[in-house]
Amino acid sequence: MTVVLNFQTNHGRPLDLTVRDCVVAGWTGRDKAALDHHIEELAALGIPGPSHVPLYYRAAAGVVTQAYRVQVLGDQSSGEVEPVLISADDGIWLTVGSDHTDRKVEAYSIPVSKQMCPKVLARDAWKLDEVIDRLDELTLEARVMIDGAEVVYQTGTLAMIRPLMELVDGYGGLPPGTVMLCGTVPVIGGIRPADRFAMRLSDPKTATAIDHAYDIETLPVVN
Repeated sequence: MTVVLNFQTNHGRPLDLTVRDCVVAGWTGRDKAALDHHIEELAALGIPGPSHVPLYYRAAAGVVTQAYRVQVLGDQSSGEVEPVLISADDGIWLTVGSDHTDRKVEAYSIPVSKQMCPKVLARDAWKLDEVIDRLDELTLEARVMIDGAEVVYQTGTLAMIRPLMELVDGYGGLPPGTVMLCGTVPVIGGIRPADRFAMRLSDPKTATAIDHAYDIETLPVVN
């Protein structure tokens, strides 16, 4: 199964990408203390730690979307803001995305939890080569809507995540058509579900940003 994504690039032209593979790089924290914090966050939910770091989880191409509204089963899922690499015929591009994950399922199988929920990507992209010399300065932020109130859910820089090309090399390269989500930054106030997830990747040098948000519709679980 393939999915076609449509991006507006910083070159002023559209980029159409046929997704053939989706890779979710996990446990990618560069700082051991921050990584341990994330492991503790998940352990509080009954989710076991990794066998080694980083890990590369696979998800079906069909879970990748650029939707503004998604449907999830039950009320135990949440988003994670992440830098996302998209490999096209003309090289690698950078955007922002959310590794939306079912936390209840994650407690018994992280790979299955990754497949359970959509991976939501923004609709803009930057050529990686043009920002690679300042990747650590780029910032990630997520805001969520919970009970009618918007709160900052995550914030940090890419310096908190392993160098992106190190992740690419660790996977063995990114063939065209591959989407790689590259890990997240710590959550403020604990992992929890929300009604809306807004994400931003910002470049302080150019005062530009890539934004995307999506509403989350919870479907009932019936027995």
